[in-house]
Amino acid sequence: MAKVLLYNFTDDKRRQTVKALLLRFAIPCREVRPLEQFYPLETLLETNDLPAPEGGPEKNKPFSDEMLVMHALSPAQFNGLLDGMRLAGVRVPLKAVVTPHNVRWSSRRLYGELRIEQEALRAGGGAK
Repeated sequence: MAKVLLYNFTDDKRRQTVKALLLRFAIPCREVRPLEQFYPLETLLETNDLPAPEGGPEKNKPFSDEMLVMHALSPAQFNGLLDGMRLAGVRVPLKAVVTPHNVRWSSRRLYGELRIEQEALRAGGGAK
């Protein structure tokens, strides 16, 4: 089932713009709380109410950048969402699609991989 995970959309206008686009394309979403970033993506996609991980925020430092993770979107939903965001001027550099390879990763791990790719592109090299 299609779903989008939203991370750290603290600006109300940006959050509402993205949520309106998701509604327009019939894509359910889940806003992931900071301490939920340590659960596997598959768990976040399946469950809406999770306890905070053991160790608290001191042990599990969450990231604060906006990130958007898409799962099982149809081509029309995928293109409509990204085109709509572009037209609305909502730029989210950290975007990913859930794959069989990353579905068991935590959001934190996915974030780390996206940051590595982003830095490689900025440096003029390709992602490795």
